[in-house]
Amino acid sequence: MELQPPFRKIIHVDMDAYYASVAELDNPELKGKAIAVGGGGDRGVVSAASYEARKFGVKSAMSNVLAKQKCPHIIFVKSDFARYKELSAQIREIFFEYTDLVEPLSLDEAYLDVTQNKKNNPSANEIAREIRQKIFEKTGLRASAGISINKFIAKVASDINKPNGQKTIHPEEVIQFLEELPVNKFYGVGKVTAAKMYNLGIFVGNDLKKRSLEALTQLFGKSGAHYYNIVRGIHKSEVKPNRIRKSVGAERTFRENISSEIYMLEKLDDIADEIEKRMNKSNAKGKTITLKIKYSDFTQQTRSKTVGHFISKKKEFFPIVKELLYQEKLENSVRLLGLSFSNLNNNRTAPIWVQLQFDF
Repeated sequence: MELQPPFRKIIHVDMDAYYASVAELDNPELKGKAIAVGGGGDRGVVSAASYEARKFGVKSAMSNVLAKQKCPHIIFVKSDFARYKELSAQIREIFFEYTDLVEPLSLDEAYLDVTQNKKNNPSANEIAREIRQKIFEKTGLRASAGISINKFIAKVASDINKPNGQKTIHPEEVIQFLEELPVNKFYGVGKVTAAKMYNLGIFVGNDLKKRSLEALTQLFGKSGAHYYNIVRGIHKSEVKPNRIRKSVGAERTFRENISSEIYMLEKLDDIADEIEKRMNKSNAKGKTITLKIKYSDFTQQTRSKTVGHFISKKKEFFPIVKELLYQEKLENSVRLLGLSFSNLNNNRTAPIWVQLQFDF
């Protein structure tokens, strides 16, 4: 089966080891060294790692203790979200020189639809190269890019020639590319799903393609239809320039496990202040408040409550937080607490950028 035109021209731009690269940019002595960005001390968690650290198996969400075991000479640096946002804004200014159809996924990656673009350049590959060069000239940071006919393939392609490279999957190459692509490289297929596919004899896209829509739906639920389509090059999701976050929240990892509910309320009070600030700044309100609890054994629990009207003020939602905390007895001592709002008034809010918080 051949895909039929017209084809869109989608670029996925992904900054290379963004947080670690910003640390190197601001402190040249770190250049070329194994560094990890995140909470300090043994209680911390790695939020990003340089490519030098990744060679030793260090990756995001890994505990600092394990990162040190894998890479004894690793250097830990604190996060600087103000700086990340500052540079991200500069990078987006470059995107908008080419198109208004820009969909940020995070501070360090975005989709661009350049089918029709401000430069009247018919080559998406050339546009991606120009953008990457301008990013380097303006910020000193490197970016990689993937270019293809839809968002799914563009995102997969952006990983192929990382770091500081790009990959174009032309329309006539799409089907063969997807048929030969290992299923664990399909964006959205995690370790658990990949393992399930392997057990079913599904190792590459062509194996997936042999399964009927009914069979895939039976095996993978709603995701089955998604897999059925993407392996055939069908992904109709448009680049959404006004992409809205579905939730806003903050969480805090503690240096030491805590078991006192009074102390937990003090920490939740601080987190609630941060959420109120973010919600008010973006004129956002929500109906569902969720308490996240991660215990010392790394098991996790969430407790939620939905109210009948939109709220954003701490004085409105903090009584609910207390109620959720005391809802049932805690199973163990606690290493992390988090709060989040969902069920937002999305039709009136701008994108909300939320980052993890850590105790140092």
